[in-house]
Amino acid sequence: MLLPKFNFHRPATLGETCEILAAHGGKAKLVAGGTDLLVNMKKKLIAPSHVVALDDVQDLDGVRASKASISIGARSTMAGLCENRTLQKQVSILIQAASNLGSPLIRNRATVGGNLATARPASDSAPPLMALDARVVLKSKKGTREVNLNQFFTGPGATVMRPDEVLTRIDIPTPAPGTGGGYQKLGLRQAMEIGIVNSAAVLTLDRSGKRIESARVVLGAVAPTPIRSPEAEAVLVGAKADKKTLARAAQAAVGDSCAIDDLRGTTEYRCLMVEVLTRRALETALAEALGK
Repeated sequence: MLLPKFNFHRPATLGETCEILAAHGGKAKLVAGGTDLLVNMKKKLIAPSHVVALDDVQDLDGVRASKASISIGARSTMAGLCENRTLQKQVSILIQAASNLGSPLIRNRATVGGNLATARPASDSAPPLMALDARVVLKSKKGTREVNLNQFFTGPGATVMRPDEVLTRIDIPTPAPGTGGGYQKLGLRQAMEIGIVNSAAVLTLDRSGKRIESARVVLGAVAPTPIRSPEAEAVLVGAKADKKTLARAAQAAVGDSCAIDDLRGTTEYRCLMVEVLTRRALETALAEALGK
């Protein structure tokens, strides 16, 4: 299938990118990896008049860490995330998720910013980043603003981003000592598959390592957007850090899901898998928090 006709732009700087978006607004689309945009254009699902390539915009690259936070450039590829030692050491849950996305060829092209901006309910990167309390930084000609990922998604394929904004980076608070994360994904196949259910969990233990000080549990593909599970988190916070607590929290997570029937699974099956995958994600998070 051929691509529809469009005007092509290749800005050299972030400022130039914002100027182009300010001029063309909703008629323009950004392209980085192109793993979603080009497919949708070929399928005639979208037909932007202007395509703006981010290949030369260096401000969108790299991972930077400080005492307070870890900053990930929006153009960082999934393969690049998997190889980054800082992320491997401090937020391995993100590596667990990135390594589950698509195939090696797709991971070499797909970017973390693009994966978030497309706002798929089954996104691999959104649940772990939400569990890490990440924020996205959006820039336009008018200025810069930060949005917590919990408020970023508004529906399938929809976010709070304005047509003139660029997602420039993702900021993650540096995890406290005694923190661990786990990610689980279920698909019909082992690879190249959209998740039927995915679950991410981040736990921080108290100094004794026996109680859970804070917890975030995020579910994907069971609602119009990735969602936090307040019920599961309420079970976890302040409770003993043991398998019984994790099992009760996994059961509670089912109540927060809004699963539907579709070609890939029934509501009943998805609810069962929410419990199983959340328990596994929590067990991985606890083991990592304990240093095992």
